[in-house]
Amino acid sequence: MNDYLHSTIPNLQPFNYERHHDSLFINQQWVLVNGISKKKAIYTFREDNILEIERKDATIKTSWNINIQNILSIETEDGLIEVKAYFKDDDILVLNNQEKEEFALYINTTNYNEELSSVEDVQSFLKDKYKKKVSNIIYDHEFYYIEKSEEFGPFKVEILSEKVKNEEISAYCFVRDINEDDYSKRLRIFDLIQEL
Repeated sequence: MNDYLHSTIPNLQPFNYERHHDSLFINQQWVLVNGISKKKAIYTFREDNILEIERKDATIKTSWNINIQNILSIETEDGLIEVKAYFKDDDILVLNNQEKEEFALYINTTNYNEELSSVEDVQSFLKDKYKKKVSNIIYDHEFYYIEKSEEFGPFKVEILSEKVKNEEISAYCFVRDINEDDYSKRLRIFDLIQEL
């Protein structure tokens, strides 16, 4: 069952009580992505082992527990289920059912200002999130560039951008990350600037 989850959503981090419980899990508003187009539900795991499930028409209070292997037991309308928790990122939670090949995906909307109540909203959230993440990575990273068969660098993207603006180099020079050995990805300065 684990293979099913990890092939569907790669690079998951298992729930770690010390790292995740207080800062990322408890008292956060987790919107259930599964079935969001039919009915929006917000799950809030409280410290006193109360789980609040808020829907348009009502709020249900039930219970949850976590054991030493970081497996959560949750009392649902269908009875007690056991799930293993994973984080894709700090604000994406996956609860993997331990008895079936199914999982629930949640997005933490506690610090998110936009409404999240449709598939389109989820797509927009993910697009914005990963665009910012790529931007931050690119902004802080260094790259070499090659011009007329000579390599220069490493430089941060803002320096490369300045060089292009001042017409010192072409925006179409190939670049490579400092951790790469060659230019096989065919990435250009222009591509980096576009992501900022």
